[in-house]
Amino acid sequence: MIFENLAEKLQSTLKNLKGKGKLTEKDVDLAMREVKLALLEADVHYKVVKDFIKKVKERSIGSEVMESLTPGQQVIKIVNEELSELMGGVQSKINISSKPPTVIMLVGLQGAGKTSTAGKLALNLKKQGKQPMLVACDVYRPAAIKQLEIVASGAGAIFYSEEGNTNPVEIATKGYEKAKTLGYDIVIIDTAGRLHIDENLMDELKNIKSSIKPHEIMLVVDSMTGQDAVNIAESFDQTLGIDGVILTKLDGDTRGGAALSIKAITKKPIKYAAVGEKLEDLEQFYPDRMASRILGMGDVMSLIEKAQSAFDEDKAKEMQAKMKSADFTFDDFLDQMQQIKKMGPLKNLLEMIPGMSQMKQLKDVDIDDKELVKIEAIIQSMTKKERQNPSIINASRKKRIAMGSGTHVSQVNRLLKQFEESKKMMKQFTNMSKSMKKGKMKFPFPGL
Repeated sequence: MIFENLAEKLQSTLKNLKGKGKLTEKDVDLAMREVKLALLEADVHYKVVKDFIKKVKERSIGSEVMESLTPGQQVIKIVNEELSELMGGVQSKINISSKPPTVIMLVGLQGAGKTSTAGKLALNLKKQGKQPMLVACDVYRPAAIKQLEIVASGAGAIFYSEEGNTNPVEIATKGYEKAKTLGYDIVIIDTAGRLHIDENLMDELKNIKSSIKPHEIMLVVDSMTGQDAVNIAESFDQTLGIDGVILTKLDGDTRGGAALSIKAITKKPIKYAAVGEKLEDLEQFYPDRMASRILGMGDVMSLIEKAQSAFDEDKAKEMQAKMKSADFTFDDFLDQMQQIKKMGPLKNLLEMIPGMSQMKQLKDVDIDDKELVKIEAIIQSMTKKERQNPSIINASRKKRIAMGSGTHVSQVNRLLKQFEESKKMMKQFTNMSKSMKKGKMKFPFPGL
């Protein structure tokens, strides 16, 4: 879970306030002490923590909160608003030039994930109707050029490099001119990194900057480095000048120090966040949505956007009709599962549902996406007839399906049982819906 440790501590502290009918200044002080400790443990910059606590406390002991019928909820609202403001308040977009191509220069230290981020950003912009070109200017790291070529191909973007040329400034300039000639509207420059910030690295980046005059210089930083990410951002901004930040490995960051400190310290916005290893796993950064997720309020808007991009509307209508008529087959089930997989890891999706992160039943559940792969393998090992009519699957067929999918017969049995139970439930809901329309409502689940 993103910011798991911080989220748990903040949610636990604020939950104690929520149940109180009346709040005193002492109650607020005690809560703010816990919030302060949680933020410091999350590796948030101490100056940021100090200012944050001061603002929240000042607002929380005002008459508007103290005299409210739900003072605890008012404090949670204030924490949510201040967290959002801390990370930038509103979403910050890439500045697209009115005269193409828009040049985006990616900079950062080695290992931050610049090359894979270049491919993710290209795919993200391509989905918005842009035509990106990726230019390989990292001439030092072994296989960097080949890696960029692979991610460019995966993103459906044009790749540009110059074999034998070891001058990054020349490569960037020629790539930019080529994009202009061919009519591409986005140029993403993948620059070299170092293990640490040094004069040679900065001189090279400054030369590329003065040569192609990028519209956006985006710093790519590993969010798991905490306060180091903030120091790196400060150094790059002071020496080179940056327009925004892309946080990588946010899905592995259980603390959250970088995301909560960068904007406040550098005054530069976080524009994107990488939440996985796939090319699709780059999201535009919304401070208000992230604040809500940290406090367990979910992120319904992002969930809706993911569903809209992953699900085919016509297929969804067709599936709805099949569910109503209980004509749902394993082919349909497989199709649904593949569309859900496009939306990202299941654990990340559950976090977006309000209140879901606070449910004790789910905290101990290991939501493993590999299980979906096993289910997919079992269904794909069935014949067309078996998928359409699972009732024909006898013991010998189960054995063959298990061998073909690399699973056990018990796993095949479990899937068949779950599928039949799902179909029964669909039928019960359909009958319940019909009864409601006729005014003869009968609850189909006695005992619940």
